[in-house]
Amino acid sequence: MIKMKHPVEECNVSQEKFLATCPIEKRRFHELMFTVGNISYRYHHEAKDYTPNRNDYQEWLEGLPDKVRKGMEEQGFENCKSILSFTRYVMEKNDVGMEEYIRLHMDPQDYEEYLKIAKG
Repeated sequence: MIKMKHPVEECNVSQEKFLATCPIEKRRFHELMFTVGNISYRYHHEAKDYTPNRNDYQEWLEGLPDKVRKGMEEQGFENCKSILSFTRYVMEKNDVGMEEYIRLHMDPQDYEEYLKIAKG
């Protein structure tokens, strides 16, 4: 069972359809991955609540490798507001770490199962 639903209902429908046709031995893996993916989506989406500004953008750019920084500068601040590494930077700058966010939004047993899978 997917414990954290996606905020876009169309994605929930797609995920449930996938699980319905998924071999039973792989179902739990995919349930966990969808749950973590949905939590991660919400995490990145919440960065907008911190109202990222041009100063955040400049700080983030400074930490990027030269070639990547050049590409992100060409895209500009407005287009980079949805870049995952930028939204994570904004969240972490505001003391909201992604791993902790995921942990807090999962059942403890599910989180332990997820960690075992993630660690291989």
